[in-house]
Amino acid sequence: MSDSTVTQSEGREEVAVPRIVTGEVGRGGPLGRLRRPRRPRLWFEILLIAVSYWTYSLIRNAVPEQKAKALRNADWIWDAEHHLGIAVERSVNHAADSVSWLIIGINYYYATLHFVITLGVLVWLYRWHPGRYAAARLTLFATTGVALLGYYLFPLAPPRLMRGGHFVDTVMVHHTWGSMASGDLKHMSNQYAAMPSMHIGWSLWCGLTVFALASVPWVRVLGLLYPAATLLVIVSTANHFWLDAVGGVLCLSFGFSVSRVWFGALPYALPRVVPVRTAGPEPATAHVPSP
Repeated sequence: MSDSTVTQSEGREEVAVPRIVTGEVGRGGPLGRLRRPRRPRLWFEILLIAVSYWTYSLIRNAVPEQKAKALRNADWIWDAEHHLGIAVERSVNHAADSVSWLIIGINYYYATLHFVITLGVLVWLYRWHPGRYAAARLTLFATTGVALLGYYLFPLAPPRLMRGGHFVDTVMVHHTWGSMASGDLKHMSNQYAAMPSMHIGWSLWCGLTVFALASVPWVRVLGLLYPAATLLVIVSTANHFWLDAVGGVLCLSFGFSVSRVWFGALPYALPRVVPVRTAGPEPATAHVPSP
């Protein structure tokens, strides 16, 4: 933004030299102007992510399991999907389970990539897009935080735990490791917190972030394929219904809304690098003799 004025003073013209103002980001509202992104500090980010995930896991697992209600809700979801004509999770689950090498790979995908890819995208943002990192991180945190309300207000049994659902618990059957939802680790996690699916919430956040910011075309395509593949994985393992994925999308929409309000812009609309906010020099004046 530039401004210049011409004034008359003591028989001389005073021409104000234009002053350039830079670094304006987040103009979408008063909060956006006040809360501009700052350059992230590595030690703080590592501590914040570790504490936040520990807190999220603690609260999620402290939510009462409410088994009877969760099973009733699962029956309701299953009936609703039949009315919508989308209740094909059991067919997908059985088809994937019939191919041993495929379902074993899917089990490990479910147990590991959820964390590995999400942390990888955070590191990539921190290194290459520091100006967008804080807003993207806030989106992810808000998405995860609001999911806790879903776990508390709508306890839901996953398909593999339904009464008479005839789903295959693929981790139990194939003895793969790593999933907190089945096997020896199931007692460490709330088994009736299927709605919303944070596998979808996080993977869609990763996919949209990579698609919006990556410069290599095939990497952008992979970004879009990742949440689509995750959707098939959560259904193949009988850990989620299709509608759980819808819940994850709604949570992510909330996360983007929080980021938009706080920073005045979506993460992808902010500058790649944090603007350096330095105090500009006082406007100088150039004296031009009168003709």
